[in-house]
Amino acid sequence: MVKISEYILKTGTTTAGIVCKDGVVLAADQKATMGNIVASKEAQKVFKITDNIAMTIAGSVGDAQAMVRLLRAEMKLYELEHGVVTVKAAATLLANILRASYKSFVPELVQLVIGGYDHTGARLFSLDVAGGVSEEKTFTFTGSGSPIAVGVLEDQYNPEMTTKEGVDLLLRAIKAARERDVYSGGKSMTIITVTQKGVEEVPQELIEKKLNG
Repeated sequence: MVKISEYILKTGTTTAGIVCKDGVVLAADQKATMGNIVASKEAQKVFKITDNIAMTIAGSVGDAQAMVRLLRAEMKLYELEHGVVTVKAAATLLANILRASYKSFVPELVQLVIGGYDHTGARLFSLDVAGGVSEEKTFTFTGSGSPIAVGVLEDQYNPEMTTKEGVDLLLRAIKAARERDVYSGGKSMTIITVTQKGVEEVPQELIEKKLNG
């Protein structure tokens, strides 16, 4: 008999986020796995949460998607009562939800990255399964391919780069992980920028052009 938890824990991916001088950039590959089986080649792992916040997911697909739905709903309620949500408020709320789940012995098996832009500027936070949250001033990463991606980020990251330059950097980092990590890949990748103008997804045509250029 195969334990469901064995499949959940063997999911792999590569996600990353970087802080740029004019915003943040979040990116992820598109492969979803169940052990050594490719479940999907077009899995979405970067999501718009509000008009100024986005999030990447890694881990159990069901748990991660539930966190996206829950955070979207909570942020919509917050906006109706208080106006624009700060990135730190969103990260703190999600950390509290994860912590409560962890303490109940039914943890959400996820690693999350939340990035956005508010009145304080560009903000980036990473969250773990136990509800630990930390603000990242440069970049952060999750998933099985992250040891490969971080090598590219360490070598080429510049805090003065623009989000346009950040898109190119994350494309190179995720591409490197896709080529060397068995559990990262898929048809393409997803890249989202968050600036003062809002959340924008990089067109797939542009990503394909850069990947094949």
